[in-house]
This record gives sequence, C-alpha cells and structure tokens, in this order.
Amino acid sequence: MTAPRLYVDSADVDRVGRLLGAGVVHGVTTNPTILERSGRTAEDIPALYERWVGQGAREVFFQTWGGDTASFLRNAEGILALGDRVAVKVPATADGFAAASALVRDGASVLVTAVYSVGQALACASIGVQYIAPYLGRLRDAGVDGDALIARMQAACEGSATDVLAASLRSPEDIVGLREAGVPYFTAAPDVIEQLLFHDVSDSSAAEFDAAMARLGG
Repeated sequence: MTAPRLYVDSADVDRVGRLLGAGVVHGVTTNPTILERSGRTAEDIPALYERWVGQGAREVFFQTWGGDTASFLRNAEGILALGDRVAVKVPATADGFAAASALVRDGASVLVTAVYSVGQALACASIGVQYIAPYLGRLRDAGVDGDALIARMQAACEGSATDVLAASLRSPEDIVGLREAGVPYFTAAPDVIEQLLFHDVSDSSAAEFDAAMARLGG
C-alpha cells in the first residue's frame, strides 16, 4: 500500500505556515474558492508558491481556469512556470479531461478535481493523471455513500499511475476511514489536520513526563 500523505487545504498563510514548519503536511492544496475566501487574487499565486516552498512544501496545487480546453492550457502554463514543486488542478469536465491529457503528455503533475464517479476515475487513470480529488463531504451532502464510492475509485485506479487525493474531509475520522479503505492521500482544512494530531491523553501524558523530569532535576 502506498504510504499516506497529508496536505493542508487552505490559503491562510499563517496556519499553513505553522503546519509546514512543523513538517506534518506534505504540501498545500488550493482552488479558486479557497483563494477568494482568504482574500487572495490570481496575482497572489506566485508569492504564495514561493512562500510555501520556502516553508517546506514539497507540492503546491493551484487550479487552472477558463472553462474551455484552450483556456485551461493557457492558464496552466503560468502555473507550471512557478517551479518544479507545482501541480495543476483541472476540473473533471469534458474540456478539463482534454486539457489534463495534454498536460500529462507534456510531463506535468496533474490533479483532476471534483471527480464524482468511478467512470471519471477510470478516465483519469487511462490518461495517466497523478491524482484525482473526490469530495467526501459533498458526496455525503448529496446523500451518497462517499466512503464506499471513493474506495471504489481507488480500487479502479489500481495498477495505474493515478491515486485518490481525497478532499472535503471534515473530521480526522474521515481521513482514518478512507485510509482503512486503501486511499493514500488526503487534504483537509487546518482545523482538521490539527485535530488529527491531538489527543487529550497524549497531552496529559506529556505533561506528566515533564513534571517527572522536573522532579529529577531536568
């Protein structure tokens, strides 16, 4: 089984920076909605990339835009020019698949986002994209068993270069459950990543260890 990776899904530079500095996330994922929510614009993308790479991000994801294949590819050029740790997100539309295929052929690291069916996952595997991003929370909101569907997507990609990078994860239990189903990669908001790292008994145990060492003269 592929080793797991955690990514932080945010453009809050302070919280992202703390998680990168702690070395607990592999990189950063964004999309236009996340950038807008943080008060960012397209002009901020180069500075965000440089900041996060400087803080230790091994991959940074930005989403191309435009709605048609030519626009997706044109805007992806600017994203790819940022550096060798960038990955391009492309939406799972007909034009998006055409753009993703062209980007893969050119050697780009590509994530197809908003994947909602096993058929779409198979199409991604067939063209060799590195990642697909189904949204667990949105699937559940729609009344779908998102855990089972995402596990089927990962199984359908077995033997290919494509893996699930699960998104819209709202609790640590979401991450653990999908990992137990064979999913390797996860992106979540800072709150969820921080909750994943925390257990009250761990904190109380650490406090006991420190108190004992203080009594020992440490």
